[in-house]
Amino acid sequence: QVQLVESGGGLVQAGGSLRLSCAASGRTFSSYTMGWFRQAPGKEREFVAAITWSAGRTYYARSVKGRFTISRDNTKNTVYLQMNSLKPEDTAVYYCAARPGLLYSDHVEAADFGSWGQGTQVTVSS
Repeated sequence: QVQLVESGGGLVQAGGSLRLSCAASGRTFSSYTMGWFRQAPGKEREFVAAITWSAGRTYYARSVKGRFTISRDNTKNTVYLQMNSLKPEDTAVYYCAARPGLLYSDHVEAADFGSWGQGTQVTVSS
């Protein structure tokens, strides 16, 4: 298990940018695939982006592709989500997640991940 703590959420106007960070504890961070999910009020948790341990492969939800970028720094045990051109529909609690090893499908689900952070609120005003 790895412990995850998100930060960087806040209130931003539509068209603006935010960068979320997720700090992980654990000596084997570099072997984990990391992901970001979000959950809006009354909706199910949905996949946003994921990155393999070597950063050799990234995955994005169609709704954020071209606007969001996931990256990681294994020397800092941190994964990032750079969010540009934010829209009101991006408003949600954003969660960081981790799983050991690789993903085996391009269809990424919350059930693929076993470790979760507490979430950070992102609010985009119109």
